[in-house]
Amino acid sequence: MTEKIIVIDEGTTSTRTMLFDVEGTPLGSAQREIRQHYPGPGLVEHDAAEIWDATLACTREMVARAGGADRVAAIGITNQRETVVFWDRQTGQPLARAIVWQDRRTATACAALKEAGHEEWVQQASGLLLDPYFSGTKIGWALKHWPQLREAGDRLAVGTIESYLVYRLTGGVHVTDASNASRTLLMDINGDGGWDDGLCDLIGVPMALLPEIAGNTATVGTTDPALFGGAIPICGMAGDQQAATVGQACLAPGQTKATFGTGAFILSASGTTRPQSDNRLLATVLVQEGDVRSYALEGSVFVAGSLIKWLRDGLGLLASAGESEGLARSVADNGGVYLVPALAGLGAPHWRPDALAALSGLSFATAKAHVARAALEAQAYQAHDLKSAFAADGVDWAEVRIDGGMAANDWMAQDLADMLDLTVERPDFVESTALGAAMLAATGAGLYPDLASAAKAMRGTATRFTPALDAEKRKTRLAGWQSALAKVLAS
Repeated sequence: MTEKIIVIDEGTTSTRTMLFDVEGTPLGSAQREIRQHYPGPGLVEHDAAEIWDATLACTREMVARAGGADRVAAIGITNQRETVVFWDRQTGQPLARAIVWQDRRTATACAALKEAGHEEWVQQASGLLLDPYFSGTKIGWALKHWPQLREAGDRLAVGTIESYLVYRLTGGVHVTDASNASRTLLMDINGDGGWDDGLCDLIGVPMALLPEIAGNTATVGTTDPALFGGAIPICGMAGDQQAATVGQACLAPGQTKATFGTGAFILSASGTTRPQSDNRLLATVLVQEGDVRSYALEGSVFVAGSLIKWLRDGLGLLASAGESEGLARSVADNGGVYLVPALAGLGAPHWRPDALAALSGLSFATAKAHVARAALEAQAYQAHDLKSAFAADGVDWAEVRIDGGMAANDWMAQDLADMLDLTVERPDFVESTALGAAMLAATGAGLYPDLASAAKAMRGTATRFTPALDAEKRKTRLAGWQSALAKVLAS
C-alpha cells in the first residue's frame, strides 16, 4: 500500500515532518528546533544548511515509520512564508544566511518606494503592500550588500524555503508554488500569474534568479532515490497560512480561518475573484489547482506565540508556554494592564514596521498573572482590529476556525469568541498547516479527485466556543486596548 502521505512542515522555530494516512489521521511525527540568529536590531536570520539537515533527518524518520519509500504515495511541503534562501546551483549549499520573514532591514527601502509613489501600483499588481515583511526587498537588499552572491554569477539560485527544500530533495529542480510566489512582491497575481517584469525591475531582482511557478497540487519532481531508499513524488506545496486554510476546509468564499503560531494570520477565502482592499489588507493566492486559481483576503499579525515565548525565554516570567493559561484564569481581569506586542513592528491593518511594543497600566497591584493575561488578551484585540478591517472591505465573518500552537489554549479560544462576538471553532487536531499540505499532496497523487473532496474526507472533528461576555465589558476592554494602541502608533 502506498496510501501514506509525508508532510514537511518547515516553520520559523522548528522543522517537523508528519506522517498521515489517506483519511488524514496522523501516524507519527519528528521535530527539530531551528535556531534564530539576530545579528542586529530588527535583523532575523536562519542557517539554511541547518534547516536542510533537520528536514532530512526528520523525513528519514517518517519514511522509516511508513515502512520505506515504496509505502509513501507523496511528499507535501508547507513552509514559513517570505523567508528567502540563497544557494549554489551546483552544490545546493547556501551562500548566505536565510533572511527571515520577521526581518525589518528593508524598512528604509520600502519607505523610499512608498514616498516615490509606487505602492498603489505595487498593490494592484501583487496584492501586497510595500513592507519589509515580503520577500522581494529582502532579495534586492542581499544582492546589493552580500558580495558573495554577486560573485556566484550564474551559480546563484534564490527562492523561498519550499523552493530550496525541493532543490535539495530532487537534486536540482528549481520551482516554487503559486501561494508562496504570491508573497514575494514579484508576482503579478492577476492574469496568468507569472513573475512581473516591472515589479522585478522596481525592486532590483533579476528574473533569471527566480524559480518556475507551479500549481499547489502539481507533481514538481521526485526525491533523489539515495536520500530515502527510493524515489518519492513531491505532489503538493503551499505557504503555511494557505495550507492551514486548506486544512480547515475554508475553500468557499467567506469561510475564515485564523492561525495563532509565531504570528497570527487570518485568511478569508474569496473564490476565483481576486479581492480588493481599501483597508490595507492583502490579496493573496490561496491555492492553484491545475489552471484554476483561487484567492484569499489576508490580515497578518507579526507577533502571537512569539510573545509568549519572549515572556518565557526573554523575561523569565513563565516557566512554560502552557503556564500562561493558568495565570490568565487566576485573576478576575487584566488589572488595567495592556500589552501592545509590537516586538517586530505592527502588521495589518496598521503596517508600522517602526512601532515598538508597550506594556501599560502597571501599578504595585500588578502581578505576573496580569501580564500573562494581557499577552493572551492582545491576540483577541489584534483579531478584532482585523475583523473591523475585513468588514470595511465587505467581508463579514460568520465564524472563525482557529488553529496553531496557541489555539490549544482554551482560555484564549474563549476570549477570542468573547471579543469577536462570534463562534470560534477549533479542530481537535490543531495542526491544520500540516494537514492542509497532506490534502494537497493526496490530491496531487490522485488519491482524491480534487482538493474539495480531500478536505471533506480528511478534516476531523472540532470543538466550538460561543460568546459569553457582557457587551459593556467587551466595549470597556476594547476601549482600553485602543487607548494603549494609539499611544504606540503616535510614538
